[in-house]
Formats: sequence, structure tokens, C-alpha cells
Amino acid sequence: MGRKRHTAEDIVANLRQVEVLTAQGQPVADAIRAIGVTEVTYYRWRKEYGGLKGDQVKRLKELETENGRLRRAVSDLTLDKLILTEAAKGKLLSPARRRACVDRVKAALGISERRACRALGQHRSTQRKIPTTPDDEVALTADIIALARQYGRYGYRRITALLRAAGWVANKKRVERIWRREGLKVPARQPKRGRLWLNDGSCIRLRPQRPNHVWSYDFVTDRTHDGKAFRMLCVIDEFTRESLAIRVARKLKSADVIDTLANLFILRGIPTHIRSDNGPEFVAQALRDWIAAVGTRTAYIEPGSPWENGYVESFNGKLRDELLNGEIFYTLKEAAIMIEAWRRHYNAVRPHSSLGYRPPAPETTVWPARKPMAQMPSPN
Repeated sequence: MGRKRHTAEDIVANLRQVEVLTAQGQPVADAIRAIGVTEVTYYRWRKEYGGLKGDQVKRLKELETENGRLRRAVSDLTLDKLILTEAAKGKLLSPARRRACVDRVKAALGISERRACRALGQHRSTQRKIPTTPDDEVALTADIIALARQYGRYGYRRITALLRAAGWVANKKRVERIWRREGLKVPARQPKRGRLWLNDGSCIRLRPQRPNHVWSYDFVTDRTHDGKAFRMLCVIDEFTRESLAIRVARKLKSADVIDTLANLFILRGIPTHIRSDNGPEFVAQALRDWIAAVGTRTAYIEPGSPWENGYVESFNGKLRDELLNGEIFYTLKEAAIMIEAWRRHYNAVRPHSSLGYRPPAPETTVWPARKPMAQMPSPN
């Protein structure tokens, strides 16, 4: 049989038994033999537990357990501090950097992978996963950088739409990951402005409901390299977001506005409403009479409220941001050609966020009608 292991309660009970036997006049040696231990063991017990009672022994055992738990907690906290101190050299934002950090902490402190992952909040399956790079990663990255270089004001969402149009099968999360990894970014947009509202909660602004329902137009001003100013008359269809025309000239008056609108009315039909601000060219009596005569109506915004003409204002901002701010025009002819090329790109290629990242008027191939074969002359 194995040797019996005495608990603290058993030891205190045996010591009390010896005290009772010796109090009755029995020799100490006989009392020690009665509890079945040697004198060396008895005196060791009495030195450690002498004078204690059963409840005191129980409390002592609890204190020892609590002390051990506190020592382990302090040890864990100290180790956590060492791990975090070792890992504090940079931010751990990506799984790859977390994996590298866990490996570095393991090598520096000689701890297990489980302990390092627990302290750094890294899942062990993520730590053990071997990262794989798709075969087309290099080519996709090159195309993203090329598009970002060509269209410097496009974000990763528009770049994703252009990639899909080019035949790539890539979602926006993957493009965003590569975009951030390569350090590409676009400056933050300007804060949005609120609209004017009536007392009944309805918006003052007329909302387009179909193509040719509401057109809007406005002027944009820029300068050529010699410092001379020129103006651009921008006309858009608010429903389709298509840029109908951008007329470029040194000066544009109400007669030029009438000429531009007349050409568009002949090609595209007459819209129901034409929205504009209260500029002198748009409120001229000759223009208002001509618009009324052709069968359309004006929709002027409130003075000092450009956000009510938000569609064309947004278009003007994109025109300036994506073209005018990045080009130097040496002549007016060069400006007209570059602006018209950008307008065609805007309509046919550029993804529009409000249209599900589709261009307003994508180009389509129209095959010419097949001509009937000429009747062969009779041999007779």
C-alpha cells in the first residue's frame, strides 16, 4: 500500500489527540506512537501547525490558494507587459504585421505561440495560416497604379468600376487593400450642404423624373497660360447625369446661350424645365422670351443658394477637379479640344457613383445596315 498523505486538517486533529493523551498522564512517546508517526514527524508538525484549530487551518489553506493565484496573476501581468513592450514598435493593423509581431515576441521572450497570441489578440488560426498571393496580384496592382496615375482624382471605387469594364474580376475590397498598400489616396471631399425646405417638409428644388425632364446649365471660368480668362457653358441632363454640351469661348452672352440651346433642342428634343441661377445671361429678357417661345419653362434657384442647382454644381466641381486644375491651356483652341475630350470621356467611360458606377451615356457599337446587293445584269 502507498503511504498515506495527511491533510492539514488531519495533522491538526493528530496534534490535538497527542495533547489530550499527554494531559491524561500518558508519556509523550506513547502518545506519538498512538497517532502512528515518528517523533521527528510529530515535532515538525507541531512546529508548523502548533496552536492552530480546524477553522484556522481552513482559512490558512484559503489564504495560501489566494496567494498562489495572485502570484500567477502578477506573473501573467508582468509577462503581458513584456510582450506588449516588445510588440509596441509600430501599429498592428494587418494580419501580416500581427503574424510577424507574434514571431518576434516568441523569439525575444522564449514564450509559446499560444501565450503570445493571447496577449496580442491574435487568433491562432490566423497566426498559422500561410498567406498566399494570387497569381494576378502583380498585374492587377500595375493596372490600379496606372489608372490612379491617369485619373488622379478617382477613388478606389471608380477604379474598381474601370477595372471591371476592362475585364478584371476583382471586388472593391481587394482593390481597396491594394490601394492602401500602395499608399494611394484622394483628398477628402468637401462637406455636404443642406437643401432649402418648405414649412410642409417638401423640398423647393424640382426633382428630375425622366430624361429631358430637367436640364440645368451654368458657367465655369478659367484662364489660359497667358492669363486671359475664358468661360465654359456647361449643360447637363439632371436625370441621366449626361453632359450635353460644354461651350468654350472668351465671352459668352445670352445670344450664345440661345445658340447652344437651339443646337441641343434640335438634336435631343425640348426639355420640360431648364434650371439655372440668376446670372445676367440667364435672366436676360431675350433668353426668357425665346425659352417660352420654344415651349419649355425656366426653373430659377433662390438667389445665393447654389446648392439648389446641385447637379450642375457637382458637375462643375468634377470638371475643375479632374481637368482644369491639372492642365495648362496655352490657347483657347487647345482648351476647347481638351474639354470636349474630357466631356466625351465623362459621358462614355467615367463611372458615376449615383448611377451604380456606370457612365451616364456609355458608347455602343452600331453596325451599319446591310445594303442590298446590286442586281446582276442579265447575260442576255
